[in-house]
Amino acid sequence: MSTMNDHIFAKNDVRIAVIGGGTGSFTLLSALKRHTKQLAAIVNMVDDGGSTGVLRDELGTLPPGDVRQCLVALSDSPKVRALFDYRFEEGTFGGHAFGNILLTALEKVTGSFSEAVETASEILRINGTVIPATLDDVRLKMEWPQASLILHGERVIDANYFKYDPRRAHLSLTPNPAANGRAIAAIEQADMIVVAPGDLYTSLGPLLVINGIGDALRRSRALKVYVSNLVTKDGQTAGFTVSDHVKEIERFAGGEFLDYVLYNSQKASAAVAARYKQEKAYLTKVDTDKLKKAHYTAIGGSFLGEIAGSHKSDILPVTRSLIRHDATSVARAIMETYHRAREV
Repeated sequence: MSTMNDHIFAKNDVRIAVIGGGTGSFTLLSALKRHTKQLAAIVNMVDDGGSTGVLRDELGTLPPGDVRQCLVALSDSPKVRALFDYRFEEGTFGGHAFGNILLTALEKVTGSFSEAVETASEILRINGTVIPATLDDVRLKMEWPQASLILHGERVIDANYFKYDPRRAHLSLTPNPAANGRAIAAIEQADMIVVAPGDLYTSLGPLLVINGIGDALRRSRALKVYVSNLVTKDGQTAGFTVSDHVKEIERFAGGEFLDYVLYNSQKASAAVAARYKQEKAYLTKVDTDKLKKAHYTAIGGSFLGEIAGSHKSDILPVTRSLIRHDATSVARAIMETYHRAREV
């Protein structure tokens, strides 16, 4: 087993650290692994909904769901990938992903979630490293001090229709966690750091507010890229522009750190737009004037992907967008951005 002091990356190849969790990271990792074998996925650890939430509440373990998705994304073993993602359709395990149950069992056996992840990495034969952002048992808290309003828990916040402007809210984790030393090391050793698309207040923010993460990002000499969300989220980021998303990302991290922002400039067809409307989701507005004046370079591209299908056994309560980036196009744009920047 590797230790905290081991190098996260091997020599040669572009060393990329992907920050996020869940579907956004899964999408990017699945495509980026075709461009480099030196990938580190730094994963959000506040999920308490769906299968993950049930396992946390009943067994007192750390959340396996987002970690499982990143492990599966980096695996080259189709059969084992399918096994880890398999969801039971009925019985006691109905709605649970097998990989979630296995990671939970491994944590119980080893007494360490970090060792559980390493063992699962060996089983899946992953190309890269999956790193929990913290190994502390934490819950998400969102507070509007001026309104004396506090929301507790990722599941509650994720499903909430915000009464007040989220940009005035304070996001934190309780109890106050320590950053995983391996996550800091991955940031320090990376040639490029990519902030994956994801829910601002339940996926990206909870990772970036961990003490030490923001400082490490600003200190890093790596090229730092954010892949902006395709669509806004009803009741939370409705009306947000690309630059609005970026401001929140950097607010959570405690200051400016991004070099590039990749955003979707492709128009949706009438049929696709109608599907988006069913989810009460709308393409994120591109505020070109503000982007031109920003401290980062904004680059548009055709990034619309297929709309995913829901899983019939995904019966445990959880909210999840089915709108996806075109992973191949985004990964290509990320690598082109890196090589262009390094030639300057």
